[in-house]
Amino acid sequence: MTYENTLEFAKQQDAHDPLKSYRNKFYFPVINGSEAIYFTGNSLGLQPKSLQDYVLNELEDWASFGVEGHFHARSPWLSYHEKFAAPVAKIVGAEPDEIVVMNQLTVNLHLLMVSFYRPKNERYKILCEAKAFPSDQYAVESQVKFHGYKPEDAIIEVSPREGEYCIHHEDILEAIEKNKNSIALVMIGGVNYYNGQVFDMKAITEAGHKAGAVVGFDLAHAAGNLKLHLHDWNVDFACWCTYKYLNSGPGSVGGVFIHQNHLNNPVTPRFTGWWGHDKQTRFKMEKGFVPMPTAEAWQISNAPVLSMAAHKASVDIFNEAGMDTLTAKAELLTGYLEFIIDETNNKRNLRNEKQAGFLEIITPRDKKQRGCQISIVAHGHGKDLFNKLTTAGVISDWREPNVIRCAPVPLYNSFEDVFKFGEILMDCL
Repeated sequence: MTYENTLEFAKQQDAHDPLKSYRNKFYFPVINGSEAIYFTGNSLGLQPKSLQDYVLNELEDWASFGVEGHFHARSPWLSYHEKFAAPVAKIVGAEPDEIVVMNQLTVNLHLLMVSFYRPKNERYKILCEAKAFPSDQYAVESQVKFHGYKPEDAIIEVSPREGEYCIHHEDILEAIEKNKNSIALVMIGGVNYYNGQVFDMKAITEAGHKAGAVVGFDLAHAAGNLKLHLHDWNVDFACWCTYKYLNSGPGSVGGVFIHQNHLNNPVTPRFTGWWGHDKQTRFKMEKGFVPMPTAEAWQISNAPVLSMAAHKASVDIFNEAGMDTLTAKAELLTGYLEFIIDETNNKRNLRNEKQAGFLEIITPRDKKQRGCQISIVAHGHGKDLFNKLTTAGVISDWREPNVIRCAPVPLYNSFEDVFKFGEILMDCL
């Protein structure tokens, strides 16, 4: 597509957008009496207008049935989590029995590492990206300490090269090969939260398996953002939150993928609870854990129905829209944002990143290596520019020490949003 920095072009693209009606399905914050340009779906997605009805239904059934709502609610609570297996599988490219919605992201990551980080003898190291999201760093550090190792010895971090922001894919593969005799687990974020870089999960999984390691991913910034094929890529496990691109509310319930290769294996080590027990005999309340033959075996507690109801509202929207359509628009929309930022630099005659005021895009320009997010270093401006944007009606995201993250989300953002952002950005500069 040949982009144009005009309102007419933006409106023309929106007129032909197959997802244009979905914008009306969400509430937008208001700043100075007008809808904000909301570019923070990579941090907290907007609220679907239908969400209130989904949650209200469960509140009404709770009021009407009390405990009997487990059996007689419109969506019986006893089996509520089962509603997510098939539709969430479509979102992340899995089989239904590989999916379970439960807990929250870092809790799930710990539970999965209990099963899949099994250090033994010389094979005890975890390979991960440098400067991963802090929760991942803390989880990995605590897991290696739990097994009696020192983080500085047991954790291998792959970093960007000198003076760069993103990690070269070949450097990850080289690190796996170099440490192939000592790696027990490869655990990487599917998308780096800071710079928006998408990692080649298929190739990393193949390299990890070739080295004899287990491979898992934190998909907090990937689920609902990218077209994933977790089953076909033979990823061993993955987990994600649902409050970013999946628009399910602050702190909402998390999601888990466990490949079929690891299911229905009663000797798999795990921390257990009664909701992972075979549901045919769960209520006999007997000793001896018998795992369910699906990813549900990793459940510990019964479903948080109110949180899941909010998640269900968003999942239904995603499955109506379809990931193919969403990712096709995301590619065009993100490309337009990249174009508008470049246009801003050109209009201000700034082409040298050493010049004060230059907007440096640190997200890969290769569309295969990014999703909805563009991360910007505004040289010579810093947080002052971010604050000006917010006051002017743009809700973006600040990350220390000097990055503004913008995520035009295909479900509810428009080309006109991006064009108007460019005008506001120019004024703020």
